[in-house]
Amino acid sequence: MLERSLISLGLLHFPVYNKNKDVVITSITTSSLHDISRTAKTFGLENFYIITPIVAHKQLVDRLVKHWQVGYGACYNPTRREAFCNVMVVNNLGECLQDLKDKYQKNPVTIATCARSHKNNISYPELREKMQRDKQGYLIIFGTGWGIEASLISSMDFTLEPIYGKGGKREQGEQGNYNHLSVRAAVAIILDRLTNEKR
Repeated sequence: MLERSLISLGLLHFPVYNKNKDVVITSITTSSLHDISRTAKTFGLENFYIITPIVAHKQLVDRLVKHWQVGYGACYNPTRREAFCNVMVVNNLGECLQDLKDKYQKNPVTIATCARSHKNNISYPELREKMQRDKQGYLIIFGTGWGIEASLISSMDFTLEPIYGKGGKREQGEQGNYNHLSVRAAVAIILDRLTNEKR
């Protein structure tokens, strides 16, 4: 058994939806990688996986990481070098899960994030309590584009309840039901809610 719960993050570029609900591969956004890697490091995450099957995407991420790890950027900004130390690119979610199993000798609890409710929803207090009680690995998957493909969400152990803005949960059709955060913002909000014991 692990001495404490270990949280890892996956940024999924396939399979995800575009705005027409087609399943697509989304592009790498370097600003998101910079910001999410710093956020993951700030909240003590063990691993940050970029999940994409495109070779050119992997090469882009590798160049970015090497710049901050061993290139000019490593000297120019040591804190950025530290933020990128746990970044890894994998072809698919299966590779991500296998890597975590190899590292910790146990399959991680898989948690999807989504702007909509699902049957396997779990609240932030419930998941935070579970993480504090059960010492195991957790993988939180964030989708790019217009969200994670539905069958993949259904295969997860849990789906985090949506992030609701001003006024909390709204009935559909009411004003204030806007719910279109950037993935960078969603990562920061969710990690704060899950790791801050005063929440």
